[in-house]
Amino acid sequence: QVQLVESGGGLVQPGGSLRLSCATSGIIFSIFTMSWYRQAPGKQRELVATISSITSGAITTYADAVKGRFTISRDNAKNTGYLQMNSLKLDDTAVYYCNVNGYRSDYWGQGTQVTVSS
Repeated sequence: QVQLVESGGGLVQPGGSLRLSCATSGIIFSIFTMSWYRQAPGKQRELVATISSITSGAITTYADAVKGRFTISRDNAKNTGYLQMNSLKLDDTAVYYCNVNGYRSDYWGQGTQVTVSS
């Protein structure tokens, strides 16, 4: 059974930092592309960042809104992905979801709430 479990969300002031984790099980994590998405209230889910599989060079891409502030990474030995979020803004408030996809499979975590508020 495949499981993706996000953690690390919470309440932070503008300018603060959080690190989200996505712990996976039931898959060979290293061969899948991993992404972080977010969904703010009343808005559609949007792609935040992606890191390709180890076999594809672990290439990272970012949405323009987070470029330079967020860093996606992966630890294949721990089957875990991360999203380091710095210089957080009010507009970053959302539920953040981890996604792993590849080989005609697509898996999602349950989401973790990030609230940026003064």
